[in-house]
Amino acid sequence: MRIVIIVLALSALRAEGAEDWPQWRGPHRDGRLAGIKLPAKFPAKLGEEWKVEVGEGHASPISAGGKVFIFARQGEEEAVLCLDPAGGRQIWRLAYAAPYEPDPAARSHGKGPKSTPAIAGKRIYTFGISGILSAFNLEDGAPVWRKEFAKDFPRTSPLYGTAASPLIEGDLVIAHVGGHDGGALTAFEAATGKERWSFKGDGPGYTSPVTADLAGVRQVVTQTQSRVVGVSLSDGKLLWEIPFKTPYDQNIVTPVFYRDLLIYTGLEQGLSAVRIEKAEGKIVPREVWRTAEVSSYMSSPVLGGENLLFGFSHKKKGQFFCLDPGTGKVHWTSEGGQGDNAALLSTEGAVIALTTGAQLEFIAPRAERYQKLAGYKVAPSQTWAHPLFLPGRVLIKDRTSLISLSLKD
Repeated sequence: MRIVIIVLALSALRAEGAEDWPQWRGPHRDGRLAGIKLPAKFPAKLGEEWKVEVGEGHASPISAGGKVFIFARQGEEEAVLCLDPAGGRQIWRLAYAAPYEPDPAARSHGKGPKSTPAIAGKRIYTFGISGILSAFNLEDGAPVWRKEFAKDFPRTSPLYGTAASPLIEGDLVIAHVGGHDGGALTAFEAATGKERWSFKGDGPGYTSPVTADLAGVRQVVTQTQSRVVGVSLSDGKLLWEIPFKTPYDQNIVTPVFYRDLLIYTGLEQGLSAVRIEKAEGKIVPREVWRTAEVSSYMSSPVLGGENLLFGFSHKKKGQFFCLDPGTGKVHWTSEGGQGDNAALLSTEGAVIALTTGAQLEFIAPRAERYQKLAGYKVAPSQTWAHPLFLPGRVLIKDRTSLISLSLKD
């Protein structure tokens, strides 16, 4: 009897099928990889190809046009680096002064940045830990525009630093600017930085906003400091809201869309799904299901397999889970003790998790049981950023370095 193990990681991304990965959680902001080749066997190890010092921070590496971009802290500056993925050679670097002192409760996470850049057209956009929003020329790093908000808000970042990644939608760049107890989800003209609209209803959370067509309206959905909200993409007007508070005001998890459902979660709040509907001339959220069995703190879930939702729960000191996104039924949870957090991606043959303990794991995307297909130690220090998969390699950002590991046998 021949046993065939479905795995990921020998040649990883097919060059002809690989997409650019231009922003937080990829092209569609949902953590789903395309262009993955499934080999017949995992390699025994992931060999290191190169390693370069890029600076501190939790921002994830991104790619576009055959180049890699990373946003990191170097001394008292925030720097954007453009690298050649073949050998890690620096193509250009642009930095600006960004002194920052973290809240004592977040000191172990360093001085950032935590927000992942976004690329659209000929520009790359960054959102620094102190709330500096910038646009740079993608070709050479030349500054295009920069926005600082000290004159607009008493605080320019949340208590533990800006973490929400900027969103590009059409000709707009959208970011929740300001700080604790006072901010504005704001749309800026991507070319000039001119404000197009703003929703001043709440301070920012740490969630990265997403867009969707819900109840027939294109809208921006995010977790603010104390709510889950949907605002009109066209003018920034509030369409609906759900009160949502977590301990220490740490609304962090990016919402997930499944068919006509919006799924959201937070520290000690379980998972919930709502349907956004029109009723009596208004747009309202209707709860479809809620579960308290699992709950995510910082890790954003991903869809994978045959209509399944995979996530990382903070319960039992960290455990993976799988549930039915249509009903909320939990299919399985892994053993606890998996760590503080896991950055999740999914592809046709595996769910991919990079834990804070620098463990890169490939999990079978099935409902029957938790099954780890393979696991690799990929860095000497903690890893909070998402991995970046490129043709034949995966890039890992640890505390100060960017590491390229071969996915070839």
